[in-house]
Amino acid sequence: MDKNNNGNGIRLQLFMARSGVGSRRKCEELIAEGFVKVNGETVTARGVKVTDDDVITYRGRTLHATRKLIYLALHKPSLYICSNSDPEGRNLAIDLLKGEFPVRLYNVGRLDYLSTGLIFFTNDGNFAKIVSHPSSGIEKEYLVETKQEISEDILKSFLKGIWIEGVFYKISSYSYKTPYKVKLVLKEGKNREIRRFFQSRNLKIKKLHRIRIGIVSLGTIPQGGYRFLTEKEVQWFLKKRKKAK
Repeated sequence: MDKNNNGNGIRLQLFMARSGVGSRRKCEELIAEGFVKVNGETVTARGVKVTDDDVITYRGRTLHATRKLIYLALHKPSLYICSNSDPEGRNLAIDLLKGEFPVRLYNVGRLDYLSTGLIFFTNDGNFAKIVSHPSSGIEKEYLVETKQEISEDILKSFLKGIWIEGVFYKISSYSYKTPYKVKLVLKEGKNREIRRFFQSRNLKIKKLHRIRIGIVSLGTIPQGGYRFLTEKEVQWFLKKRKKAK
């Protein structure tokens, strides 16, 4: 194992991310949990490097660095979850891409079960980290429709930022479509942030729909459909790399 710790090769978590296992952070967790072997030996330490001569396995499956990187924008319908499996047997968003690609893809960030709209799928762990990391400052825009009127005081409080059960929630901007429908822009986007905020104000959400991530808009992608990101779009996100480190 000593040869893996010299200056040659790349870090194990980066190799795994390039193999489509997940983001580098997720791969670091999998390594620490003992799911990865290098040349038949379980590795849990940080900083291990591997080369093309090494045999890397994850849960018994041999990994190969993926050469073709794929970047997709998917229009997630309601009643689908963003996960690789579900003990309750609910529909998986990844299944909308099943059989379309020869490599393992995974979602970048999440939309909850009832929410709809734009979500990315990729096999590039570095891209996933950049898009998901709060320090990248990438805007996510949502269309929110409620059953009750949304007062401007409520939105101003969300713009200023509020604490809910020890978590700070804040939007970057808002605009009205109707008294019951608003556009919200977030730069961080914590888990179920919009739903938790509106619930704290006793407002029931009828529809939560993501329409933009960074420079990519949902546009005319049909529900359940997808398109490839353009090279220009991919590079726009990758240029945020330094901020996300």
